[in-house]
Amino acid sequence: MSLVTEEHRAKAEMYHGDELCQEKSKQLLKEIAMPNGLLPLKDMEECGYVRETGFVWLKQKKSSTHKFEKIGKLVSYAPEVTAQVELGKIKKLTGVKTKELLVWVTLSDIYQDDPPTGKITFKTPAGLFRSFPVSAFEIEEEAKDAKENDQVKEAIQVKEV
Repeated sequence: MSLVTEEHRAKAEMYHGDELCQEKSKQLLKEIAMPNGLLPLKDMEECGYVRETGFVWLKQKKSSTHKFEKIGKLVSYAPEVTAQVELGKIKKLTGVKTKELLVWVTLSDIYQDDPPTGKITFKTPAGLFRSFPVSAFEIEEEAKDAKENDQVKEAIQVKEV
């Protein structure tokens, strides 16, 4: 059963299609100061955001798994992922599990410390938690592009002087 109600849909900014949803999900993560690679969903069909309540949903065609190589963790994303978001926090998360040893564990909250320490913490409904470096969840291509853009800007400034 979907947690996305008609009331949510009526108040939400909604987007359809994988390319647009990928862009909007990264934009949202940036807006709430979370790493841009935190939600690597595939074949997204729909995403929505109710700004007044912070309710977010992402729908993909089928569940998917992703391995965060830097920390060696496998994460499973259901066809529908929902959450309440605010600056530095993702709460009431549904549809996301991580593999710990041989067991899939549901995640309920993700947050960064305030002030930022470079760590991001994942919490289960039972209150168990683990922290990892934020860098493990950042997409490097974009970081590389930003670095290249900075280098180009520096080169232009040097030529102007």
